[in-house]
Amino acid sequence: MSDRERRRADAVYEALLQRQGEQWVQPRVERTRRVLELLDDPQKTYRVVHVTGTNGKTSTSRIIESLVRAHGLRTGLFTSPHLERFTERIMIDGEPIDDAAVADAWDEIAPFVDLVDGELVAGGDARLTYFELLTVLAFVAFADAPIDVLVLEVGMGGSWDSTNSADGDVAVFAPIDLDHADRLGDTIAEIATVKAGIIKDGAAVVSARQDAAAEAVLRQAAAARGAAIAFEGAEFALAQQRLAVGGQQITVRGLAGTYEDEYLPLYGAHQGFNAALAVAAVESLVGGGTLPIAGDVLADGLGGATSPGRLQLIGASPTVLVDAAHNPHGARALVTALREAFDFDEWGVVLGVLADKDAAGIVAEIAPVAAQVFATAPDSERAEEADAIADLAEAQGLRVSVHRDLADAAEAARAWAAASDRRAVVIAGSVVLAGEALNLAAAEDWKSGWSE
Repeated sequence: MSDRERRRADAVYEALLQRQGEQWVQPRVERTRRVLELLDDPQKTYRVVHVTGTNGKTSTSRIIESLVRAHGLRTGLFTSPHLERFTERIMIDGEPIDDAAVADAWDEIAPFVDLVDGELVAGGDARLTYFELLTVLAFVAFADAPIDVLVLEVGMGGSWDSTNSADGDVAVFAPIDLDHADRLGDTIAEIATVKAGIIKDGAAVVSARQDAAAEAVLRQAAAARGAAIAFEGAEFALAQQRLAVGGQQITVRGLAGTYEDEYLPLYGAHQGFNAALAVAAVESLVGGGTLPIAGDVLADGLGGATSPGRLQLIGASPTVLVDAAHNPHGARALVTALREAFDFDEWGVVLGVLADKDAAGIVAEIAPVAAQVFATAPDSERAEEADAIADLAEAQGLRVSVHRDLADAAEAARAWAAASDRRAVVIAGSVVLAGEALNLAAAEDWKSGWSE
């Protein structure tokens, strides 16, 4: 791609950043629908698998996309947030959208955005937000590609999220837990009610194993919509998993068949459960839940699955992993994976958290494996102070050092780990921090090993 096209795409991102940010969320999906209506509803030109939940929805979405693409269908994948560059959020056939394509789509929507902005301001409302516009941009780009199937990750919640302007043929629910309580509700039942809003009339619904309150809400919502619902444990399951080089071997009891000893190149027990959920979703989409996925297709789809920033190896000698765990549930899954998939005696944890997250809960979950915490702050105006993270870690009885930024924290952590081949480092606490870590590891070539 030429420098000119990259500059055009970068200008799109700058225009998005002039809008109210992703942390500004209001229940107003009708604004997104208004722009899409003026654009002749591009989101209705392809089938949609809509994915929500509290943890695991990005990984599950990526596995679903890989499985659908293995069927020979042209895919779109919309996820958030991005790790390194915003074009990662709009994937076509497994690759970030071309700079020219995203810039062309922006030029296409701009007149209609101006029109709706004018209507909103005249009515005393705020202009379209970053995420509302990004959603519209993605829907148009996918229609222009064109794609056959869109795997669509919810931004926040479900019912009033901008992505809910699309109608999902399949609604997928990753595990639901407490998060964004100020916007979604104080109880799991309240949060599940908002997320259940993605279920459309006559859709197929598949869900991970849920808290009893969340399960009851999802069952009720599916019944009200005439939607068939399948739950992990009852209708499908991860039957077996064992460690393998670079990932794991899994056996999945799907909706339409049992798939034995399939290779999944992702670490962590939770990724095995995400894969089982993805298999059930794709069975529902492609075969109506009655036709099994062909063996070679399943092998290609699972074998090609990636999940950047999720228990990803980014450094060697010493080993450095990065994980975007940004709430207690995610931190718990990370700790389980570190214990089960890796053979190290001590972990140094580089930890940075956004201020609107449950930092205390994250620290409490990570404490059992952390021999040393290197407290820092993500490069974000929403970041929690490194000193505050250090205080939380010290309250857990952990050894702590405070660092001005990720580069300083990572250097200290890698030096600490290099002192023993029984030590390793994990960088966690924020998607923003994970993106920084990927950039830093590439720039400094951490995979070549440690050098003083």
